[in-house]
Amino acid sequence: MTSSDLAEHSLGHRIKSRITRFFGPWGVFFKGFVKHPVMVGSIIPSSRYTVKKMLAPVDWGNTNLFVEYGPGIGTFCGPVLERMKGDATLLVIDTNEDFIEYLRKTFTDSRFKAVHGSAADVEDIIREHGFEHADYVLSGLPFSTLPGDLGPQIAQKTADVLRPGGAFLVYQFTAAARDFMTPHFRKIDSGYEFWNILPCKLFWGWKE
Repeated sequence: MTSSDLAEHSLGHRIKSRITRFFGPWGVFFKGFVKHPVMVGSIIPSSRYTVKKMLAPVDWGNTNLFVEYGPGIGTFCGPVLERMKGDATLLVIDTNEDFIEYLRKTFTDSRFKAVHGSAADVEDIIREHGFEHADYVLSGLPFSTLPGDLGPQIAQKTADVLRPGGAFLVYQFTAAARDFMTPHFRKIDSGYEFWNILPCKLFWGWKE
């Protein structure tokens, strides 16, 4: 192989590696959407603007357990881990095995725990990990398309599992999530993020 051949091969390898890195996570996310469309809120992960605004009200100094429902490929996981205390825990719950497998390989931080299960079982799941309450629960689950009475169950279980002063953080494309949250949270702050595909509504339900 000549030097020019070697250079061409090296360039091709670098391009292929970059393409793989770019489409790898997106491919996992798209596959998850195709397999479970009613459980995945969007075909595209949330923007960094949505992540920043959604996490802005969190009191990280008083956060020992942060729970996320439907983490997908971990769009929020990295930013949450960056902000958390050294002895805090990020516990993510997803019914999609592909997402859980991907997350376990991607996030090696000892504070990170990924569970294959349902958000409706959040109480049992956090107890299995040594906690009685969560400080914050984040969800991008599409409440309006969840099957049966799963939406109301998740909202109620979340309210039960949060400590006083904690919050349920929800981002959605519609305002349906607020209807599920209202019976359980007297104070619900709302917001909107235009720079997202699609623009989304943000809600913070505070437990008194």
